[in-house]
Amino acid sequence: MNKIYYLASCDTCRKIIKSLPKNNDLVFHDIKQDPISEKDLEIMYFLSGSYEALFSKKAQLYKSMDLKNKSLTEDDYRKYILEHYTFLSRPVFIIENKIYIGNSQKNILEVLKVLS
Repeated sequence: MNKIYYLASCDTCRKIIKSLPKNNDLVFHDIKQDPISEKDLEIMYFLSGSYEALFSKKAQLYKSMDLKNKSLTEDDYRKYILEHYTFLSRPVFIIENKIYIGNSQKNILEVLKVLS
């Protein structure tokens, strides 16, 4: 099952979703309305090889909790992602058992290519 984990209130996510081909077969998962389950996160971890790769260091909470000045472990990244949706780097696409994390232009171009 091909899936996108996104935040409906995020302008960047909305812009990316709007650019997707209309005939995509993605299942849309709004992480604010339906928080990430441990199972979903484990699948993402398996595909990415790291919780840190899934973690957003741009999150407001990352700064306000002063996490940038702490040495975080993989267990810490996992815990924070499960605690609050804002810690997941967005969007996350899982397409044909391959993961695409974040909104970099290179990443989005790869997603568009795979979906076309």
